[in-house]
Amino acid sequence: MHKPGYRLALFATLLALLVVMLGAYTRLSHAGLGCPDWPGCYGFLGVPMSERSQALAAARFPEAPLEVAKGWYEMVHRYFAGGLGLVILALAVQALGRRGTPGQPCKLPLLLLGLVLVQAAFGMWTVTLKLWPQVVTAHLLGGFATLSLLFLLTLRLSGAVAPLSAAPAPLRGLAAFALLLVIGQVALGGWVSSNYAAVACVDLPTCHGQWWPAMDFANGFHLTQHIGPNYLGGQLDSDARTAIHMSHRLGAVLVGLTLLLLAWRLRAAGAARLAALLVLALGLQLTLGISNVLLHLPLAVAVAHNAGGAGLLLCLVLINYRLHLAAAARCRVQGEARPSSRGLRALPSE
Repeated sequence: MHKPGYRLALFATLLALLVVMLGAYTRLSHAGLGCPDWPGCYGFLGVPMSERSQALAAARFPEAPLEVAKGWYEMVHRYFAGGLGLVILALAVQALGRRGTPGQPCKLPLLLLGLVLVQAAFGMWTVTLKLWPQVVTAHLLGGFATLSLLFLLTLRLSGAVAPLSAAPAPLRGLAAFALLLVIGQVALGGWVSSNYAAVACVDLPTCHGQWWPAMDFANGFHLTQHIGPNYLGGQLDSDARTAIHMSHRLGAVLVGLTLLLLAWRLRAAGAARLAALLVLALGLQLTLGISNVLLHLPLAVAVAHNAGGAGLLLCLVLINYRLHLAAAARCRVQGEARPSSRGLRALPSE
């Protein structure tokens, strides 16, 4: 039976997925600076549409000519993100009101509320620092973290998620390692996107016709790039972008091999459906990644690749949660079976 707050948490999770996809669409359509200010757009609550308001916008921001479509991409993303923040606030208020109820998570909704406030700050800095790659990547990671934690909250409130029948320590360790790898790969993907390195290589499996092309890792992963320049379109040279792109490819190989091993171990542990779900999510994500390269980053495929990454991450959250439930259930059973110290003293001596 679902616990109180489940429906709201599920709605928040779906809304967070939509916000992640809208953010990807905004970024990939080069609309991250569609509004040069925050939280409004050229000083208005919405994109200026009338001749008078557009003239005023041009006077306020002469260095940033208005593009109405890009402005709306950015503002729609902000509207939905703001709505998500209000839903998370409602979840936190509900959790505080029910904090004495057994099984009611309280710390997780409060953590989500803090995270969404940090996300709002990163959303502002994304604009004011002109798409500084460090902030853009952190903002993307924050969005994925918000989605993952909302999904975890939904699982905890569902009351219908069963633990796996077996959860040996090596399998739990492998699942946790796989989750960390996927998070790292998401971060690499964000770095690829924020530095406009997705089409640094346009052939597969080689890059520029070479297995190991010229690459500049020092500049590609120079994490202290200067604040000030407009990073729309990127500031790195070709070799640096190639280094970022190839790192993401190599990361995909490592993630793929690890997840296949995890799927095999899950199947051996009796979780065949969970293993199949993992393989399906991995196969879809690899297909979308390859399509991005061969088709030269079509917008729809690129956005789907972001959604696929989110789906793969949520799959790992589900696996780790079910393994955690199994381990917790096993500890409870062992604790109940262990006689108390008082009982041991009451036993007759030989």
